[in-house]
Amino acid sequence: MFTAARLIAALCLAGFGYLGSEYVKTLMPQSTAFGIFTYVNTVLGFLCGWIIVGPRAGRGTAAAVSHGITGAVALILWALLGQAANEMVRLALRHRYHSPLEALAAVFEIAVEFGAVLLDPGFFLLMAVGAVVTGLLSETAARHWR
Repeated sequence: MFTAARLIAALCLAGFGYLGSEYVKTLMPQSTAFGIFTYVNTVLGFLCGWIIVGPRAGRGTAAAVSHGITGAVALILWALLGQAANEMVRLALRHRYHSPLEALAAVFEIAVEFGAVLLDPGFFLLMAVGAVVTGLLSETAARHWR
């Protein structure tokens, strides 16, 4: 069901997905080709806000912050797995893996490598602020627009 809380949460997490993607680009080497990295993470942010944070809005301020954190963590995990799967496919097309099971295991290895890049205080601060803002704005939308 379409609600204002879902829309606000989706737009907030999409925005922070975009900002987080742009921040991660500064942490990577200059020669990295990102392709549609930012757009994929923005869409994932929108979906996490719509599916995870938005429906849970309206349960109080403390719950709103908690739901915002849950949405931001889900966004980070889905983005890591999505980008790792994309990298695995790129490497598989270059015949890097001998079996499908090896390729599947590589998704998680690549996700851990990409996750190590995210261990940056600035990224943590950006996502923490994004989580709190998303939760509080979706809570406000749920209270004012029913």
